[in-house]
Amino acid sequence: MRNLKNSIIFLGLILISSFNIKAQQPSQKPIRLAIAGLTHGHSAFILGRKDKSDFTLVGIYEPNRELALRLAKTYNFNPELIHKDLGKMLDSVKPDAVVAFGSIYEHMAVVEACAPRGIHVMVEKPLAANTEHALKMKELAEKFHIFLLTDYETSWYPSTAKSFQLVNDSNYVGDLKKVVIHDGHQGPKEIGVSKEFLDWLTDPVQNGGGALMDFGCYGANLMTYLKKGEQPFSVTAVTRHFKPDIYPKVDDEATIIVSYAAAQCIIQASWNWPFGRKDMEIYGKLGSIIALNNNTMRLRNGKMEAEKTIQVTSNDIAVYVDPFSYFADVIKGKIKMTKFDPYSLENNVLVVKILEAAKLSAATGKTVIFRK
Repeated sequence: MRNLKNSIIFLGLILISSFNIKAQQPSQKPIRLAIAGLTHGHSAFILGRKDKSDFTLVGIYEPNRELALRLAKTYNFNPELIHKDLGKMLDSVKPDAVVAFGSIYEHMAVVEACAPRGIHVMVEKPLAANTEHALKMKELAEKFHIFLLTDYETSWYPSTAKSFQLVNDSNYVGDLKKVVIHDGHQGPKEIGVSKEFLDWLTDPVQNGGGALMDFGCYGANLMTYLKKGEQPFSVTAVTRHFKPDIYPKVDDEATIIVSYAAAQCIIQASWNWPFGRKDMEIYGKLGSIIALNNNTMRLRNGKMEAEKTIQVTSNDIAVYVDPFSYFADVIKGKIKMTKFDPYSLENNVLVVKILEAAKLSAATGKTVIFRK
């Protein structure tokens, strides 16, 4: 009888211990998410994301109520989520994180509102409309210990992750010498973006520029990633205005040359391509990598008789193909960003500095010597 009693007590202690361990485990509850602005066409990426459980949408800030209600109907979200005052929304719904889908200029106001409240932020590319804003946002993020990420479509590409892996394999391409990056499409009006998006995308203040800002940021971001944050020593840029009747206030074509101590990057950003493109050519001392799109790559080095084409997916290399899953796992501490990865604050402050130097070069017709 005594042995049975002891066994029952022992089993009870095990159950209590097991309960306490479970109680101490971190909560796996969805992150409370709010949206700041809906004018960016990429807001569809989060509004249409119905099959995930890592976030719960708790509020939407958008002063243009007509736009917000139109999107509520399209994406079937409750109109009661809509707020016209950002600060009041944050205090009312108390999100853990915010994704910003307004103009680039408005990114700073979002961070100014979120950072003191300890709310993590992800903005659409680029980080900021100018260097002053970028540095202020960085200061706020560091002061209040929030994550501040910048989202680029090319950050989700398996071909981007594979390119980075191969560049860091010194036996494959050798020392990096030249990178040529093409990004853009036929033009925002030509591809049919919404009026609300077009209004600020073609505004030199709200967007910070035209094609140079809209698509030049991709190349600056990727090259900073490939070079692990190395700062260039000069930036030279030429912009053109091929369609002044459509884009009277901003450039629609830009070529940017970013020079490093032992390498060069040529960024071609355009609203004049005959089709949409996001591709990259990488040349090293020993070989080359051409990332044609998110999955298709052409590779060759000195050990190969001919170029080969490969398909790479997230099954082949570790990469998040959903930026919001990445954001969630950063917040939860499941992953840690490397210092100059494509989403990182360090990378994207440098991106804005490169773009600002490019705008100055294009305006003056002179090469801009880069300063820290």
